[in-house]
Amino acid sequence: MRVSTGIIASGLLVIAGAAGAQTTTYSNAYPGSYPNNGYQNGNRGDQGARYDSRQTIECSSNDQRRTRCRVPWQDARMVQQLSSSACVRGRTWGFDRGSIWVDRGCRARFASAGGGGGGWRPGPDWNRQIRLSCDSHGYNYSMCQVDVGRRGDVRLMRQTSSSACVRGRSWGWNRAGVWVDKGCSGDFVVDRRW
Repeated sequence: MRVSTGIIASGLLVIAGAAGAQTTTYSNAYPGSYPNNGYQNGNRGDQGARYDSRQTIECSSNDQRRTRCRVPWQDARMVQQLSSSACVRGRTWGFDRGSIWVDRGCRARFASAGGGGGGWRPGPDWNRQIRLSCDSHGYNYSMCQVDVGRRGDVRLMRQTSSSACVRGRSWGWNRAGVWVDKGCSGDFVVDRRW
């Protein structure tokens, strides 16, 4: 009977492990979420989040899995994409329930999107139109970095590839810049707005 109990217990561990692969990782990343705020080199021991001295947080989707990074903010904005996988709000990252979530390999640096009068403001010529070319060489994903701004917009002015450029499928944008994929190459207009 002991042998059967051991086999059943092992089987349950395997089933629990398989179920665990489908779960979301939670990262308690803001001050006070760990006893004594213990962390080393800005990493608080969680699996996907890291704060730095500029009050931004790095949140990573490791192994293409969804990860949540808890923050003390009302909303978040992406300030820098760090992964080769696209970070698109609402698709591969978002904010809800007091945390940033990232998925499908997205790794980026985030900051509070809260309004208010404090903080850095751009110079008077910052809000302007920028034109740039972005190419998907060898049908690979490519990110062309430009700070679009919180209220900015991007549009495809001219397709220069034989492969189709379809917004949301083979090209798109986020706060960090314009991304292209699947052979799409084109000239883009960035209406940069703070």
